[in-house]
Amino acid sequence: MNIHNEKILILDFGSQTTQLIARRIREQKVYCEIHPFSTPLAEIKKMNPAGIILSGGPRSVFDDDAPHSDPALFDLGIPILGICYGAQLMMQQLGGKVEKADKREFGKAELTIKDTDGIFAGLTSDTGHQVWMSHGDRIEMIPEGFKTTAESGHSPYAALRHTSKSFVAVQFHPEVVHTLIGNDILRNFIFDLCKCSPSWTMSSFIESTVQAVREKVGDARVICALSGGVDSSVVAALVHRAIGDQLTCIYVNNGLMRIGESEAILKFFRDKTQLSVVDVDASEFFLAELDGVLDPEIKRKRIGLGFIKIFEEEAAKLGEVNYLAQGTLYPDVIESVSFMGEAPIKSHHNVGGLPDVMKLDLIEPLRELFKDEVRVLGLELGLPEEAVYRQPFPGPGLGIRIMGEVSRERLDILRQADVIVLEEMKKSGWYRKVWQSFAVLLPIQTVGVMGDGRTYENVIALRCVDSRDAMTADWSKLPYDILGSISSRIINEVRGVNRVVYDISSKPPATIEWE
Repeated sequence: MNIHNEKILILDFGSQTTQLIARRIREQKVYCEIHPFSTPLAEIKKMNPAGIILSGGPRSVFDDDAPHSDPALFDLGIPILGICYGAQLMMQQLGGKVEKADKREFGKAELTIKDTDGIFAGLTSDTGHQVWMSHGDRIEMIPEGFKTTAESGHSPYAALRHTSKSFVAVQFHPEVVHTLIGNDILRNFIFDLCKCSPSWTMSSFIESTVQAVREKVGDARVICALSGGVDSSVVAALVHRAIGDQLTCIYVNNGLMRIGESEAILKFFRDKTQLSVVDVDASEFFLAELDGVLDPEIKRKRIGLGFIKIFEEEAAKLGEVNYLAQGTLYPDVIESVSFMGEAPIKSHHNVGGLPDVMKLDLIEPLRELFKDEVRVLGLELGLPEEAVYRQPFPGPGLGIRIMGEVSRERLDILRQADVIVLEEMKKSGWYRKVWQSFAVLLPIQTVGVMGDGRTYENVIALRCVDSRDAMTADWSKLPYDILGSISSRIINEVRGVNRVVYDISSKPPATIEWE
């Protein structure tokens, strides 16, 4: 369902900040996509990008298994920006020389601009500019046709451009906030070099997507996997706008929901929307599927396969149904795809859990969007803020917030702790200030003292993070009194818990969910 006339293509070499490049470009209302560095040239030509960005990466161009894109990219006649590893690869493939640096550059550096044309248009050359470096190699000799446009203390070729072709390279990372001129550089690339227009808006997305769904579906029937979360709610509203009564939403209670959640979700959709909703209680089925399962990947895949099985059964009851609509987002797709043959970060239940042969064809209209874009889309579609700004809740439910065995007893403990977390976050006014806040039940017990007696009970981890799109996140600096209230209430009110800890890990290297 290619509905984008104009796009920037990002080839990913494994950088932790590749997704930030995409976010920065979309913030300029220009559409972009991330694809593996190994994407064949023929596929790239079919995408017809307005420009290409070669991302950074963890490898050195000297490594035996260093990732290389097809050098024929430089014969396509379109603008190309190389960032860090991408810049070094560009130099190497076009005849320059890259060597190990005597002094590596990691962190803040001062950039001196020598040429204010191209990506540095509108910037001053008489003052230093703060940028963020992260590389152990450096460019020693530039290919024919290139000129230096900026330098730093340890990088005489910190930025380069070709004098007759739209090739530019930077040794620093313009996508991170520590590079203070980063947005200026990316704007100059996408607008001045690539000649893109700022036409990527949610209103234009709705118009083109509704038309694309109508053309794909025709007169066929569609079911929508409705979880009550932001993503599936927006999918349901978008597909309903396209095909109306041809859509039937199916809500599946997988037995891994929070206290009162299923009832609240069904009441909301039946009272406040025009959607046709069928509810299925499959809690016994899913608990049986997870019995004795400890591995998080197996958990996710069994839950994903279980959902598909139930959707197909419910579709058969409705008559002839051809399509399943679901709320897959871009971060789900990125995290479920491996880089250089390595294991994916995790299999999302709606991506990695899908069977090879499925009777229903998928409709995933949000597959190209980040979460913050989905929220804007939801408001454009007329969904109330209570649905749009609900904190993300994973499709597999509490099953991936219980480390180790999933049982009724352990689910009850986590449910009670989770209610307290949400109550305290809402009471304090912090619920909307953070991206996500939730409890995790750990697979360990620790010694404690209650009523002068020894206890040996469970540990709850509290996870609260700040994020914009779930691709990167930092732990929330909650006031101590809120942390204290949550901890005190959980230990006093939830039987079987005698310790609460706070997760202060960022993403990366950790993920937001624990499994």
